[in-house]
Amino acid sequence: MSNNISTLNKKAAEIVLSLPEHNVVRVVSHYDADGITSAGIICTALYREGYGFHVTLMRNPFNKGLERLAKEKNELIIFSDMGSGQIENIEKLGCKVIIFDHHQYIKSEAGKNVLQINANTCGVDGNYEACGATLSFSFAKALSPENEDLSSLAIAGAIGDKQHIGGIRGFNKEILQYALEKGFLGEKTGIKLYGDSLFDALYFSIDPYYKALSGNKHEIESTLNNLDIDKNTRIDELGKDKLMQLQSFLLFKLIKAGCQKNILDVAIRKRYFSKSLGCELERFSDLLDACGKNGYRSLGLSLCLGDSDAFEEAKAVEKDYKQKILYALMKLEEGAMEEMEGMRYFYSDSSSLGGVVAGIAINYILDEKKPLFSITRKKDEIHVSCRGNQGLVKRGLDLGGAMKKAATAIGGYGGGHMIAAGATIALDKEKEFLEKVDKILVQQVKR
Repeated sequence: MSNNISTLNKKAAEIVLSLPEHNVVRVVSHYDADGITSAGIICTALYREGYGFHVTLMRNPFNKGLERLAKEKNELIIFSDMGSGQIENIEKLGCKVIIFDHHQYIKSEAGKNVLQINANTCGVDGNYEACGATLSFSFAKALSPENEDLSSLAIAGAIGDKQHIGGIRGFNKEILQYALEKGFLGEKTGIKLYGDSLFDALYFSIDPYYKALSGNKHEIESTLNNLDIDKNTRIDELGKDKLMQLQSFLLFKLIKAGCQKNILDVAIRKRYFSKSLGCELERFSDLLDACGKNGYRSLGLSLCLGDSDAFEEAKAVEKDYKQKILYALMKLEEGAMEEMEGMRYFYSDSSSLGGVVAGIAINYILDEKKPLFSITRKKDEIHVSCRGNQGLVKRGLDLGGAMKKAATAIGGYGGGHMIAAGATIALDKEKEFLEKVDKILVQQVKR
């Protein structure tokens, strides 16, 4: 299975190395943590081989993005963390193309100028076992063994794509073990807490999200007083006994909120630290996600390319980003959503934030009965993001298939994973889309 990926990546490396040195390679990637780490890995590997790169981090490569690419004079375009769902249009770009993707694909065989490396066509589950960053790392390693240090970025991408929930497995696990054996990563068991103080860590905690605690200044101060902990204490200053007391309290909060076992299992778990990146990997991926989805995509890429000065700026961006998410989550706690037979949905001012809010709410606020959709109305179109959970997937939920089928039926675009997906539809098709996708979801889960 992973051998197939390695073989294809050797072909990808041959395509790149056939270009004259100093050529500029066009790189297009997704704008979330997985997409940004994918782009960072590819660009670093290209640079080390003497190639230039021109990068665009996109929300999706549908019509408008591909139209812009078609007008450029590119000899080679590399798509990472996207591309398989748009392969028929990508084949028309008139240049060589390499795709690294783990989302649902349209067809397994591509045109003669397109090399598609999709985890799913190689027998690896792209929902849980491989992501854009780990596929991109395999390519970088095929390009040169010296790129083995990029394994830290690869695992940060997998964690950013929530593929650590239920344990890192499959192709991702092969790379994790490699990074640990080579000394690029260290590990330590603990809960997710970071910030300039314990107060900051709890206030801005969105994943995990602690109901009635996250974003609640009064409740945090009261809780820390009851635990006899100074709110200004840094996490690394907390004694072992007090840390265990705090961790137990937070875990109990999640149990009380009715979180699924797979979510509880990642609350206190093995965490991976990278000296080269300067922090724990989930912390790093959170920074990238905040930069990408809060309008600072180039800042996120700078972090992946080793710009240490970008770290403090990214932390400020993250606080602003998390404050917006906290506001939206609190509204959902108050019931600001609509309900249909097979789904729930809410409206968001930002399509970038809407998907994140839906993902957090489905795990920490709502029950597990229905997926949650975020709807953002733009000038001439609607962006939809949706999230489910592993329990619903086991019952038959396939959001990627549902979004593709419902959106295509009304002239839109959609796709993704079984547990998370997105779509773009015309502004006047909202009601029709919701009715179609709801029927599909009811049938999926009943089946």
